[in-house]
Formats: sequence, structure tokens, C-alpha cells
Amino acid sequence: MHRFPALAMAALAVATSAALALTGAAATRAQAADDPEAQLFQPAGGLTLDDFRWQKRLAVVFADTEADPRFRRQMEALEDRPDELRLRDMVVIFDTDPSARTPLRRELRPRGFMLVLIGKDGEVKLRKPEPWDVREISRSVDKWPLRQQEQADLERARHREVYGR
Repeated sequence: MHRFPALAMAALAVATSAALALTGAAATRAQAADDPEAQLFQPAGGLTLDDFRWQKRLAVVFADTEADPRFRRQMEALEDRPDELRLRDMVVIFDTDPSARTPLRRELRPRGFMLVLIGKDGEVKLRKPEPWDVREISRSVDKWPLRQQEQADLERARHREVYGR
């Protein structure tokens, strides 16, 4: 069973109630501190690329409605392999309300369904008009220079741990 409907409902409830007390980005960060799944899947709300710069890579999923079959297929694919996303320091942000004109929607300007992959540097690395599975996303991310540097650093650290050098 997929978690997306529950995530969407929980995100909507949190966003609605917290909006009275906090700004959109602060509300999402407050929710994310308490719930690991909320850290991985977040509604766009008031989030900006700067909220994640040099900390996380983003998979931003846009659609004009939650009922869009491409949106549902994309979210299900992402939900099925969360460990692969976490391994690559990724956060999934979703936006299915064009009328909300969120900061990410204004900056990235999607038309209908769109998957946008964004590096830790805040730069758009890839735009796809169709869903991608996590394997394809992982392969793409693993080719990015910063990810390759992270992997090389990790390998050097493992080598030092094993050989003491």
C-alpha cells in the first residue's frame, strides 16, 4: 500500500494548522524535525531552493492535480525506494496546486507534470516531462560531480579506517 495519500493528507493538515503560526518554510521544517518521512517527502508550501542549498539534493514533482496519473506513478516510484533517495541526500518536494504559485513553482515554471532534479548547489540538473523510476534518478545523480566527490571521500575514509592511513 502506498503512503502518498496519507502523506498528502497529513501535509495538508499540518500546513493548514501551522500556517496560522508559522511561515510555509518554517512550518515544513517544524514538521520535518518530528517525522522522518516528512523529511523525505515535503509539500512545496513556502520552500525555496535556498532552504536546501549545500544540504540536500531535490526531486521536485509538479502536476496540475494529484489525480494526474503521471504524478501518482512518480510518487509511487519514489515511495517504493526511499532508502536510495536518502543514500543520495535527497528530498522529494511535491506541488499539485498551480494556483498556489509557490516559490518553487514560480522559479521552475513547470507546465503540467514535471520532475525536476536539483543538485546541492541549487542548480537544475535535469527536467523530465514523464515519470522516472528511482534507478534512473540514482544513475543520473551518481554522475554529478559533487556526488562523485562525496563517494570518493567516503571511499578514502573507509580506506583509512581499514588500513589506518
